[in-house]
Amino acid sequence: MPRSASRRAVLAAALAAAAAGAAPVASASALSAPAAPGGTAGRPPLGSSLVDYHGWASAPAWRRGSARGTKVVPGSRPGIVIGRPAGRTEYADPHTGTTASWEYATWTSPVHRLAPAATEVVASWNAATPAGTWLMVELRGTYNDGGRTPWYVMGRWAAGDGDIRRTTVDDQSDGKSSIWTDTFSVDDAASGLRLVDYQVRVTLYRKPGSDATPQVWRVGAMGSDVPDRFEVPASTPRLSRELIVPRYSQNIHAGRYPEYDNGGEAWCSPTSAQMIIEYWGRKPTAGDLEWVNPDFDDPQVCHAARFTYDYQYEGCGNWPFNTAYASTYRDMHGVVTRLGSLADAELLVAAGIPLITSQSFIEAELDGAGYGTSGHLMTVVGFTKDGDVVANDPASPNNPAVRHVYKRRQWENIWLRTKRYDAAGKVRSGTGGICYVLWGGEITGAQKAALAAVGIR
Repeated sequence: MPRSASRRAVLAAALAAAAAGAAPVASASALSAPAAPGGTAGRPPLGSSLVDYHGWASAPAWRRGSARGTKVVPGSRPGIVIGRPAGRTEYADPHTGTTASWEYATWTSPVHRLAPAATEVVASWNAATPAGTWLMVELRGTYNDGGRTPWYVMGRWAAGDGDIRRTTVDDQSDGKSSIWTDTFSVDDAASGLRLVDYQVRVTLYRKPGSDATPQVWRVGAMGSDVPDRFEVPASTPRLSRELIVPRYSQNIHAGRYPEYDNGGEAWCSPTSAQMIIEYWGRKPTAGDLEWVNPDFDDPQVCHAARFTYDYQYEGCGNWPFNTAYASTYRDMHGVVTRLGSLADAELLVAAGIPLITSQSFIEAELDGAGYGTSGHLMTVVGFTKDGDVVANDPASPNNPAVRHVYKRRQWENIWLRTKRYDAAGKVRSGTGGICYVLWGGEITGAQKAALAAVGIR
């Protein structure tokens, strides 16, 4: 079962694609639109969207940033690495109690102007961190009153856990905004305060004297200004297709490795991520899984939980840590964003791209689930001829039971709304269409078009 009182609820409170050979499917969304011709990559036309994802992932984009010790490397996934370190610093790891010296280099993005101005921002990145290296992602922005935020830490991350413990940082605030685990949030959205632009800064670290280096292939952020709402407009079904995605139950892992947030009870996010990673033909090697008890089924799910775990949040549900984990596999990419309707999800599925969505609901709001949750991740893998959602729901008793068909109207509302009532009738928050999208490097033109249509380039 998913957690009934997830810390993710606190976070949320603060907080022209086609299948091969098919005709393009148009989006009916008012929240996610393609970028204007000739406009900034990833940015919808001004005023047309409530969501703005922008990423830096090409050699020209990296060169437009400001480098202190980093250099751009070419390839199928152009990125940045340490060239000549900019300096040396010490880092006291709060989760190991050790202090160590590290060489570092930084890359700072150009200013990205948000369209629209945002109440929330979630950063995400794709990178590799060989042994002896790690990275930090920070975000700074400008308010519509002219003030500026501090540099907020959005994550200290490593693919492994032998050098540092990947972590977010609590208690970051300037009195106008705060960081809630992985999300920048304006403290009082009703005041009209908004973030109008931002920069992202990436700091790469390595052991002094080493020639090892992290490599970052993508860094970006999703800004959004989704209004408070208990109900969302219904979209019109346009697609009947189901993708063949591996099915894994989180529940069979209950009690396993409780040091990673109590085993399978809270592993919906890494379980969902692992399903899609394997859909794209990637998986851990036998050597990667040697640490897992050989008596456990689906050891790759245990592996995903360990290597998405946020030691400050004390959970595996950190959104960008999950997309970053996926990107450690060969030519994999992943971003955190928001979508505007199930029509947007249909665009992706039509092109063969499943997605992971976050929703919260009481049991009576989702027929067939058999539970209620204040925060749970599932994988959208298809749509029936009636437009209902085919979901791989990891909160299932076993792998064969993972496939569910949920009523379209119920699903769309519990995913997109920002306000809801809990079982006691109290007002709680919803996730506002948050999702993450993972894809392999060998995607087709139709798949690229589908990603672009929901603002991902």
